[in-house]
Amino acid sequence: MVEQGHPQLSVRQQCILLEVNRNRLEAPPAKTTPEDLRIMRLLDELHLKEPCYGARRMSLVLGRDHALPADRKRVARLMRLMGLEACWPKPRTSVPGRGHPVFPYLLRDLVIDRPNQVWCADITYIPMANGYCYLMAVMDWYSRKVLGWAVSTTMDVNLCLEAFRMAVRMAGCYPEIMNTDQGSQFTSREWVAELQQYEALRISMDGKGRWVDNVFIERLWWSFKYEDVYLKAYETPRELERGASAWMDRYNHYRPHSSLDGQTPAACYAAISKVA
Repeated sequence: MVEQGHPQLSVRQQCILLEVNRNRLEAPPAKTTPEDLRIMRLLDELHLKEPCYGARRMSLVLGRDHALPADRKRVARLMRLMGLEACWPKPRTSVPGRGHPVFPYLLRDLVIDRPNQVWCADITYIPMANGYCYLMAVMDWYSRKVLGWAVSTTMDVNLCLEAFRMAVRMAGCYPEIMNTDQGSQFTSREWVAELQQYEALRISMDGKGRWVDNVFIERLWWSFKYEDVYLKAYETPRELERGASAWMDRYNHYRPHSSLDGQTPAACYAAISKVA
């Protein structure tokens, strides 16, 4: 029903009119070359191991350890496409882009002692056999439970909205604080408007030097990729969705978490009454 090359309506507009979720469409042919996809797969693995490496060091490691002719400019371009950025303090990182809303960082010295007090969210690149997707997850900070997630072939705000709405449905409430970085998806009008419809919800954004706040969800990405994605090499977004659903369910309900005294995230989340 959705026509890829429609002369008047974009794919997004057609999906809105038909009330079809764009994430359910098959991925369009990858515009990147097979060599680019191989480099992106390696960059993804390297970033999980060495999150402080920028394009210069990534390029050196690719040439030294993998004999790949990837110069700094090429690596920088692919890292931008993947949404990867080195974790190190940069000058004036807390200054937003012009026109972007800025919200204060609310977690400094905050004692987080109950579910639904703080949620966090992040997006990661997922390599596939013949392309790539993006995965967004919303996690409860206290219990580490994944409340919502979504897969898309594009890294846009609709991916974030789908995951957040799933989290609200799954939790049956919304958080007191929603904390994210200052990425373009999280400073967009659509994302901010979605959160502001809940009057008691406060928006928090990481500022300068707060990259460490993503550690919990970055660990989730590491586990998911090494325990599932890299082993299975999914062919299509639908396969990835099914695999992610099974893995997230196992992570929440079966896998014991060392920082939770051996409890599962779901058990920890349910142990204390939810706060609406």
